[in-house]
This record gives sequence, C-alpha cells and structure tokens, in this order.
Amino acid sequence: MIADLFYGAAAIVMVVGALFVLLAAIGLLRFPDLYTRMHAASMAGSVGCGLILLAVALVSFELAVAVRAVLGIGFLLLTTPVAAHLLARSSLHSSNDGGDVCVTNELSSEIKTQL
Repeated sequence: MIADLFYGAAAIVMVVGALFVLLAAIGLLRFPDLYTRMHAASMAGSVGCGLILLAVALVSFELAVAVRAVLGIGFLLLTTPVAAHLLARSSLHSSNDGGDVCVTNELSSEIKTQL
C-alpha cells in the first residue's frame, strides 16, 4: 500500500521534472540571446533534473541510492548557478554587447579597468 503511494508520487514528480527539462530545451532553441538561453538552461534544467533525481530517491527503497540522489540534487544546486555566472561574465568580457535585449551594461566601466 505504501509502496504504491511512493510509486504514484514518484511518477508525478518524474513527469513534472521531465516537463521542466522539456521547457529548458525549448527555451534553449527559442530564446533570442545568450543571457535568456543561459537562464532557461540553468534554472529550468536544474529544477527538472533535481525533480527527476527526487523521483529516483522515492522509488529506490534503498538508503544508499536515495542518499546519492539527494547528494546529486545538492551538487546540481551548488554548481549550476556558478556555471551560469561564469558564462555570463565570460560573455561580458568577450565584448558581447547582448544584442537588442541588453540596453544598459552597468559593468562596462569595471570591465575596462580590469583589462
């Protein structure tokens, strides 16, 4: 009885996670510039992968697998924002103007002094 409840909850969480990953992929294809694509990949992608790992932890019924899944979620939550930040900074340093989307660049004077 309890196992069926866990299987049902894991199925719902897995579908929601897959939808987040699908939205991240669509965002990568449809968004116009680097910054919005990076936002879609980092936010929706990490939430989707975290939900899929949570579903694995719910269904495994083994402590070792659940701990690894939770550690994987923590690793995603720690590394994805750092990677997105580094991509944004390298884009700014490579003199990517941001196209028509970015109107102001508040770090332009700071970047010029660092070079």
